[in-house]
Amino acid sequence: MPTKHFVTSKPKLSIIQLPDQGMAKEDLIDDFKQYYIHLLGRDERCRSPFYAGEALSLAIRDRLMERWKTTHHAYKLAECRRVFYLSMEFLMGRTLSNAMLNLGVTDVATQAMYDLGIEIEELITSEEDAGLGNGGLGRLAACIIDSCATLQLPVIGYGLRYEYGMFTQNIINGEQVEKPDHWLRHGNVWEIERLEYSHRIKFGGRSTIQADATGKPRFCWVDTRDVLAVPFDTPVPGYRNGTVNSLRLWKAVATEEFNLDEFNAGDYEEAVAAKIAAENITMVLYPNDASANGKELRLRQQYFLASASLQDVTTHWVGLQGEDFSHFAEKSCFQLNDTHPSIAIAELMRLLMDIHNLTWDEAWTITKNTMAYTNHTLLPEALEKWPVKLMQGLLPRLMDIIFEINAHFMAEVSARWPGDTERLRRMSIIEEGYEQQVRMAYLAIAGSFSVNGVAALHSKLLQQGLFRDFYELWPHKFNNKTNGVTPRRWLAACNPALASLITETIGDSWITDLSQLKKLKPYAEDAQFRQRWRAVKQAAKQRLIDYKKQQHNIELNIDALFDVQVKRIHEYKRQLLNVLHVIYLYNRIKKGDTENWVARCVLIGGKAAPGYLMAKKIIKLINNVAHVINSDPSIGGKLALIFLPDYRVSAMEKICPGADLSEQISTAGKEASGTGNMKLMMNGAITIGTLDGANIEIREEVGDENFFLFGLTEEQIAIKREHYDPVAVISQDEDLQQVMQLLESRHFNQFEPDIFDDLINSIKSPHDPWMTVADFRSYIEAQKRVEEAYRDHDHWAKMSILNCASSGKFSTDRTVSEYNRDIWKLKPQSVTHTPEKSIYEVKHSADPIV
Repeated sequence: MPTKHFVTSKPKLSIIQLPDQGMAKEDLIDDFKQYYIHLLGRDERCRSPFYAGEALSLAIRDRLMERWKTTHHAYKLAECRRVFYLSMEFLMGRTLSNAMLNLGVTDVATQAMYDLGIEIEELITSEEDAGLGNGGLGRLAACIIDSCATLQLPVIGYGLRYEYGMFTQNIINGEQVEKPDHWLRHGNVWEIERLEYSHRIKFGGRSTIQADATGKPRFCWVDTRDVLAVPFDTPVPGYRNGTVNSLRLWKAVATEEFNLDEFNAGDYEEAVAAKIAAENITMVLYPNDASANGKELRLRQQYFLASASLQDVTTHWVGLQGEDFSHFAEKSCFQLNDTHPSIAIAELMRLLMDIHNLTWDEAWTITKNTMAYTNHTLLPEALEKWPVKLMQGLLPRLMDIIFEINAHFMAEVSARWPGDTERLRRMSIIEEGYEQQVRMAYLAIAGSFSVNGVAALHSKLLQQGLFRDFYELWPHKFNNKTNGVTPRRWLAACNPALASLITETIGDSWITDLSQLKKLKPYAEDAQFRQRWRAVKQAAKQRLIDYKKQQHNIELNIDALFDVQVKRIHEYKRQLLNVLHVIYLYNRIKKGDTENWVARCVLIGGKAAPGYLMAKKIIKLINNVAHVINSDPSIGGKLALIFLPDYRVSAMEKICPGADLSEQISTAGKEASGTGNMKLMMNGAITIGTLDGANIEIREEVGDENFFLFGLTEEQIAIKREHYDPVAVISQDEDLQQVMQLLESRHFNQFEPDIFDDLINSIKSPHDPWMTVADFRSYIEAQKRVEEAYRDHDHWAKMSILNCASSGKFSTDRTVSEYNRDIWKLKPQSVTHTPEKSIYEVKHSADPIV
């Protein structure tokens, strides 16, 4: 049963007068000292910036808390419709700098710390990155909830509180070595544990039918092994508007800490076995699912998130409305961020029928009118499928419901296309074969009222390819919502010098309306402004050089072209193509072909999934090539290759401002959208890319003359794939022959024979799905255009300004506004905060802070 919250028939009202949390420098200093001395027990002899960072964070959190409560109260009074955003990842990064920016106290806090003899940058960098995500999916989720708060939309994020993040990436002998990322080792000052809103999550057991109190037969899920979901709430402040929304993260704990009888009997390991098994669910972000145990743990995580979040929402509803769910769909919307949380569709059906006694038709009507699904991938292998046998063992009641959903769905398909058995086979949620599988993306589509892609091309390809049958059945469900990034973190906070120049030039309204950046376009013709812009960029490059000196003992040329590719390591993202170009440049230098040479520093960063061997070999190749190039005195500063270990949000905040060239070189038709391309563009980097993902829309916004296009289109790839012969391509291109000769002659692995054979074979295989060498020549020619443009630094500055000025579309404020217009239908809730007299009504009810 869901957790019961205490509700009185006549709620008691009490008035709490909160102390004034002033925003002046003196107020921050007083609160800082209070926390530093009395809570943390430190004094002036403590040299660690960590404790000073904790004290300042607590002082800032106090000010967020006032606004958090005010926001909650405003939403409750309005009885407004709400959105619940379910995501397996929230790649939040560091919180302190973003919280200060959105509260409007960055300058005041900086001066307060300076008066105490403390550099605030040391406090900011002492904070751990919140290890709650891996790549673009998690970063998008973080940007989405930031924009929701800034737009004053009642949206609550739900995720998992992973004890360990993705992993800390070390590079040893050029190879990725994964170390635990225990980002919570010192706790998390920003979160609040809410034990009173815990829920029991069922696993295992069996599904049976029992009579209820009225004698009516009901499905029951019995003999289960339960786990407790404990919520931790984190404030999500909007930009200087008084709104603070919530991110609720679930931690898995055992229903009992340990078995005392077994402990007293001496069986100490068995006594805590249940505790360990429970805590494993939220121990690690994305466990390696190469093994059966890994797959089961991944499924446990997804169901744990869905069940805890849905129980939270339905319990809250019952606390306010009783068991009347007739208006639930009017007031509630669940946004599923990718396929991972799609088990929520079956879980909502279970809760409505088994716990709240709705009929199948009543429950299905509510479910299909509250669920909305965002797809983030065009790769069929990334659309999760779970063995029916695994689900029957782990989630038997859910499997019953999925079978029933599929039966109703197949009847609808059959009615539309009578006798089309092949279509029935293609569209069935249950995939037949040697082992039956549940197609989770198909469940998400069948149970949702909206299905969206995340870039125009991506949405088009979903409709024409991956989900074509579903689009033909329900064209009204499908729509596009091009991704974005929050300009608060990815320009205002991470690049304050550029932000200051922009604000001085066009005002500060761009921070909440990024389309205002278009006002910069006339200034691209102003020589003095271009000179100031370039000076800001050069200073950012110097900061990036200083940052990398901490990890690489190599001198970088500040006047070199900073060529950046930072993203998850995957074959379709084609870091391998980037390396082939670096080898081509290296070979030119060694041959003496350096007339009018443009110095270049190539920066590549990203993590490979622990079980993805080819991606890990690409990392090894990058580092081996880097070692040869960077150790060769004859290169003479003309070329450098750096692999940036342990790429994460805080690293990107340093990289973005200093990048000149943004590498977005995925195989056309493979990248859903990309968000790194947007962050780099927003900071004035110029894109070299294929017609893939959001690159198409970036090029449309900035113009072909300010974008370096290369490569086959998605349509051309489909045609060429039928007779693709990479060996012939290599034989017809002398430069490519020489690059392959260097690889095959073991020039970069003289003491490690054969380690790159798999990569070489994949390049030369006619079955290479990424068609790496098919785009090689086009890529080389585009890079030559890059060099020609970069030789004219003044013209490059103009292109940089125009890229930034054209990035307005790629704010998540625009993305969220479109979600709200077409899917969520929320009304912005104005929040009024008066710190001089912060008074709130406190009602003892089932209403959590969210």
